[in-house]
Amino acid sequence: MGSTYRRRVRHDASMTDPRRPEQTADAWAMGLALDEARRAVMTGDVPVGAVVLGPTWDVVGRGRNVREARADPTGHAEILALRAASERLGRWRLDDCTLVVTLEPCLMCAGATVLARIPRLVLGAWDPKAGACGSQWDVVRDRRLNHRVEVVGGVRAEECGLLLQRFFEAQRD
Repeated sequence: MGSTYRRRVRHDASMTDPRRPEQTADAWAMGLALDEARRAVMTGDVPVGAVVLGPTWDVVGRGRNVREARADPTGHAEILALRAASERLGRWRLDDCTLVVTLEPCLMCAGATVLARIPRLVLGAWDPKAGACGSQWDVVRDRRLNHRVEVVGGVRAEECGLLLQRFFEAQRD
């Protein structure tokens, strides 16, 4: 499934943020998500970060893993970023927003992405063990659901993956 899936992913190299013309807007936004992921390490959480961008590319929500810090099984970066965006915008339907996350969302987060009506998901590293956006499952594009999400994968994947790799290596030592 992996190689077929990756051929269907659209890489958005044409869209640029006016503040950072030398890189794509997706790469710029992934930098913000990576900043959040690095903050998760300080609380002993797995370094996953997420941002929600509004229709004009302004950040309307941020999140990082806080499962350890808050003893909360739902304390995933995507969930917190979606909650923050909904609160800021005053609505649950985020159908004009983009979710940017450093690691492919799990089943819970993929489901929340669909339920929030996010039209576009940008992810960094793929998660071959628990990913629900094309690796293990493809919840966000399941034709049985009432909403499907465009997935742009592999944005700054090496950087996102390296952050996770270093975290888990340190945990084993």
